[in-house]
Amino acid sequence: MRDLLNDLSDDAPLSDWLDLARLAQREARLDEGLRLADRIWRRAEAEGYIIEQAEAGKLRSFFLLRQGDLAGMLEAGQRALHLLRPLGPSVSLCELLRWMSLAACELGDYDQGLACAHECLRQAVELGDARLRAVALNGLGACFERMGDPWQAERLMGEAAGLVRDSATPFERVVTLTNLCTVALGAYHLQRDAETPEAAARTLERALELARQARPFSLELGDLYGIALTASNFGEVLLRMGRLDEAEPLLQEALEHASRCGFHLLGWRVRCTLAEWLLARGEAAEAWQRMQDLITELSSPKDNAPHAPQPLVPPSLDHLPPHLHLRLHQVAYQAAKALDLLAPALTHLEAARSVERRRGVRQLMAQSQYFVSRLEAEIQVDGGACADRDPATFRDPLTGLGNRRCLETRLPPMLRAAEQEDRPLTVALIDADGLEQINERHGRDIGDRVLQELAQLLRENTRTSDLTLRWSGEEFLIVFPDTIADRGFEVCERIRASVSVHPWQRLSAGLDVTLSMGLASAPPYATDLLVARATQAVQRAKHLGRNRVALA
Repeated sequence: MRDLLNDLSDDAPLSDWLDLARLAQREARLDEGLRLADRIWRRAEAEGYIIEQAEAGKLRSFFLLRQGDLAGMLEAGQRALHLLRPLGPSVSLCELLRWMSLAACELGDYDQGLACAHECLRQAVELGDARLRAVALNGLGACFERMGDPWQAERLMGEAAGLVRDSATPFERVVTLTNLCTVALGAYHLQRDAETPEAAARTLERALELARQARPFSLELGDLYGIALTASNFGEVLLRMGRLDEAEPLLQEALEHASRCGFHLLGWRVRCTLAEWLLARGEAAEAWQRMQDLITELSSPKDNAPHAPQPLVPPSLDHLPPHLHLRLHQVAYQAAKALDLLAPALTHLEAARSVERRRGVRQLMAQSQYFVSRLEAEIQVDGGACADRDPATFRDPLTGLGNRRCLETRLPPMLRAAEQEDRPLTVALIDADGLEQINERHGRDIGDRVLQELAQLLRENTRTSDLTLRWSGEEFLIVFPDTIADRGFEVCERIRASVSVHPWQRLSAGLDVTLSMGLASAPPYATDLLVARATQAVQRAKHLGRNRVALA
């Protein structure tokens, strides 16, 4: 393979230099590409070519992201943003913002990650490109996955898939399917740790199907990073299912691509997975040695070559992304425990718990801030009609959701807009099955906690533009603007499923909660008629056995 830098003459047009850098991008030649992008950046800056300098900055960010230098990528990305933003909405700006959101969330900087993801989505909407919007929604969903909320992530990614259902290219399909597979793996670990094995098994089956679907699209696209990532996900799912012989060649393929191309973060993750594969085969000593080698290698962030032996758990591992940092200690703990190395096992266990606590606090803070911002937005969404009233007037005091007065204020203009602009609108009435029996058996305080946690699950699975209310003692109501019945059904199924796997036993032993849900779509464009039809659908859901969704 020729050295691209040798093809570059100092007096060649900048466009030729950029073409070579894009070739390095396509061929995953990261080191050469980064050096090229640096040279283009300096020359364009010296000669005053703003557009070329902005493109070089975007390419620098890409190469740093693929190499795993996330902090360097964010620094380069901020410099490129200062040049790209004044040029107006563009595909390049959307791509850079999405990459930055992923890098920031990977590092645990959720505020920056969400800000970049939302800006990316706004730019895509302004450009009017459904494919860009779908990819931006996937980026936003990836932020939520890293924030510890795979269900919200899955909802956003499902919405993205719906935008390009009939027009998606292999790129959009790889992005969506791979992200959904990653989300499913995250949900699997949460469900497994919450001792819900049946739900975890179902989630793993879904992850397997997503990984299987993503694989041919990544091969068709030909992007080496996508090929390595889909192979890694596919292999990991098979490993979790105990299908070791099928998992190993996929994991080795992923590692080969990652090592050859310099995808360092992905390579480190795959090496952890391969150590788990060795543990599953009973080869704990080899797994332990590989984890020691990896930890020693990563104890110095200056480069990626092995160094002289370092302390077992060097403090400099804190420079790693929290997800990888946690994974390293968890796998090392499992290997040490399997070998009865009690002191190292305890050291890694304590380190893992420390990383997990810090990550959990940051995730909760980010989720809390997001929901506060969302609540403020909901109050203003009717254009100020309620601005002169106390917002508490429109809130149910127990759950914090809207109440009937909120519905009376908000729904009529939504219905008028839907009728005048011929846009779809769907209403879902949700009944908590047997809440009175829950109150009698577990106490009214537990019943109130059930309603509060149900309200939170509804928030997590709906959009800011949706209107979510407490309708009566055990009933909730959601208004989905710009949503056809089939799409509303999918969202309600997701809500129902998330409620069914929620760890209710934490509130009280033997507690189980299910939902019966009914949907009705406009027309008619009248509140009472829509709610009446949704009520009939709920009654049919209950008649059919509860814990289901029915359409009017």
